[in-house]
Amino acid sequence: MGVAKDERLALCALFDMQGPKAPTLCAGWTTRDLAAHLVLRERRPDALPGILVGPLAGYTQRVQDGYAAKPWDALVELVRTGPPRLAPTSLGFVDELVNSAEFLVHHEDVRRARQGWQPRPAQEDRDKAAWGAVSRIGKLAFRRSPVGVVLGVPGRSEVTAKRGSGQVIVRGEPVELLLYAFGRDEVELSFEGDKSALDGVSRGL
Repeated sequence: MGVAKDERLALCALFDMQGPKAPTLCAGWTTRDLAAHLVLRERRPDALPGILVGPLAGYTQRVQDGYAAKPWDALVELVRTGPPRLAPTSLGFVDELVNSAEFLVHHEDVRRARQGWQPRPAQEDRDKAAWGAVSRIGKLAFRRSPVGVVLGVPGRSEVTAKRGSGQVIVRGEPVELLLYAFGRDEVELSFEGDKSALDGVSRGL
């Protein structure tokens, strides 16, 4: 089916199990908030700018709150069924490019918001999609870091996310690196570098 669709369906199954009030790794958001965000993102392009542009955030929040007010089952079904037919992401290859990282990260946002979480076993397609996303977004995610950052999968690939002094090398599996680049702390990674450099790493989209 593709990583984006697999992660979408797995996340929706988890929504069904956890209900609308479960915690997530997105600060201040429950599963209901996260589901509403995902629906807004796919169905209301007019409200997307407020995700990044502060003066427009109020409108975006009102639209998101409108979706969040829907019955839980109906809201989850909107996530599950995906974008309208004429949306670009209704095309499989566009969905894969745009949504694989989004749904992978948000699936883990729900999985890892509970004690006792464990990384999922390696899966070739998912790991390939995660590493591709890390390679694309690394420089953006670490652009504000005052120290150099290299991201690497042990024994395999490396990407320089930020050039600079006091370099830090972050190693781990692709999904762990993707979550770290997105600003998540619930990850299993190893770090190489002196303490001042490690403390100076700044990240997040």
